[in-house]
Amino acid sequence: MDRLDDTIAAISTPLGEGGIGIVRLSGSESFRIAEEIFRSRYGRSLASFPSHTINYGLIVDPETDETIDEVLLTPMRALRTYTREDIVEISCHSSRASLRRILELCLRRGARLAEGGEFTKRAFLNGRIDLAQAEAVIDLIKAKTDLSRQAAMNQLTGNLSAAVNSLRDEIKEMLAHIEAWVDFPEEDIEGLPYEEIIGRAEELSAQIDRLIESADRGKILRDGISVAIAGRPNVGKSSLLNALLREDRAIVTPIPGTTRDAIEESLNIKGIPIRLIDTAGIRITEDIVEKEGISRSWKFIDEADLILWVLDSSEMLSPEDEMILDRVNGRKAIAVLNKIDLESRINLENIKKCNLTLIEVSATKGWGLDDLEETIYRLFLGDEIAPKDQTLVTNIRHKDALRRAKESLLNVIETAKNGLSGEFIALDLRGSLGSLGEIVGETTTEDILDVIFSQFCIGK
Repeated sequence: MDRLDDTIAAISTPLGEGGIGIVRLSGSESFRIAEEIFRSRYGRSLASFPSHTINYGLIVDPETDETIDEVLLTPMRALRTYTREDIVEISCHSSRASLRRILELCLRRGARLAEGGEFTKRAFLNGRIDLAQAEAVIDLIKAKTDLSRQAAMNQLTGNLSAAVNSLRDEIKEMLAHIEAWVDFPEEDIEGLPYEEIIGRAEELSAQIDRLIESADRGKILRDGISVAIAGRPNVGKSSLLNALLREDRAIVTPIPGTTRDAIEESLNIKGIPIRLIDTAGIRITEDIVEKEGISRSWKFIDEADLILWVLDSSEMLSPEDEMILDRVNGRKAIAVLNKIDLESRINLENIKKCNLTLIEVSATKGWGLDDLEETIYRLFLGDEIAPKDQTLVTNIRHKDALRRAKESLLNVIETAKNGLSGEFIALDLRGSLGSLGEIVGETTTEDILDVIFSQFCIGK
């Protein structure tokens, strides 16, 4: 990214027709640039506007005197802003023409186009938020469910940062004692007993373990799971898709092979973001197009986080069912016994041998859907209902840093148990401290920052 003393500008709302669009400026020249293109309807200068107030007027091209749009302008003076710099937000009508023309005027008056995530990077570099909180911003923008929004908000408000900084403070205290003892032996400084070092390192390691254990749940809330609906033709896969979505998304007919390609939809099941895939019915066929669809079905089944294997409970198991059973055996899968509104004829002996979870439903009647959704939730998030203030690790970068911090603490324990020099203990404590510092941005390289903020949209 370019120099931080530049004034940057960007469109901060999605392009498209809507009531309001926002062009945002940040930097020392924001007020000057806005002053040159804004005309207050009351004849006042921008310098006279109180900070954080909304002001009505027009955006005018100063070179041609052409009125571009009717706007509301909000000046925000440093340091009480998102970036801790002077910020001006121009709210105009959300047409591509208006937004782009206003942005163009800002760039012509001396701003440069912001890069992806540059506003948030400035907030981090200027000390308003730490790196974990900055990453939570993108999680909040991308949140698909209320639970994923809660997890992002907890991180944005500092829950994870507080936990990490508490660990770092304890390690710093241990390190200070040990380094003083090692560096100034002539001062007769009393060092920490090795038994105490071992006990404190074990407690810190246990605290890190609890954070690492939350990562699987956190990743599910952040990224969601892929769920493949699989089965032979005419068992009710598309009906199940429609029932879960509460809408007629897939075509349902009694003709085998109606679904020849996968249908993908997004779904929210009790707060878990779901990528739901209705696959082509699996059977032996000579139809070239259908064979390609079946080949793709196997691929989706192999790659899915969860398989909903749909069976027709009103019919005996077929060779196709047995073929699918062999493929899903040992995988995370639910055997969905559909059509329970009809007389049952299915033999479940082979299915029960595979220890698959069995759920009875009628997709057309809507029976059993709540049980199915509850089962999916418990398979991935267990019985615990996540409290609103729970600290969850949602980022693989954080999990890796925690893992390395724990490894360094285990080395501390081993070194102390072997009675080795305090210099070796201090070295491993510094390693743990550095790994934890990567999470909140205390020990992070510019390359890592560029990778993190490149995931953001321009304007945030």
